[in-house]
Amino acid sequence: MKVVFYLKSCNTCTRIIKEIKLDSSFEFREIKSKPLTIKEIEMIYSLSKNYELIFNKRAKLFSEKKLKNVTLTELEYKNLILNNYTFLKRPVIIIGNKIFIGNSKKNVLELKKYLSEQ
Repeated sequence: MKVVFYLKSCNTCTRIIKEIKLDSSFEFREIKSKPLTIKEIEMIYSLSKNYELIFNKRAKLFSEKKLKNVTLTELEYKNLILNNYTFLKRPVIIIGNKIFIGNSKKNVLELKKYLSEQ
């Protein structure tokens, strides 16, 4: 399985996808127009082992809902992500049983290295 969960209006997602030159063997899932399903979020969780890891704490809604000083449970992270696409840290790129989450330089470098070894 090769899938990319991204937001097409996110310049960073677009830049990363172009930079790493993902080909047509990937399924590109735009999460605003087609929100994540429970099955998909659970698949992402099975690879990441942590909902907080895939949760975007830089989302505008995060500060609007004043969640910074709230201790959230894994279930609350999951439900927030399911209820609003903006809470998914993106892009999320899955290649087989490997997952790459977010846009940090370290993550992008690890992804590039992994793809070059394939």
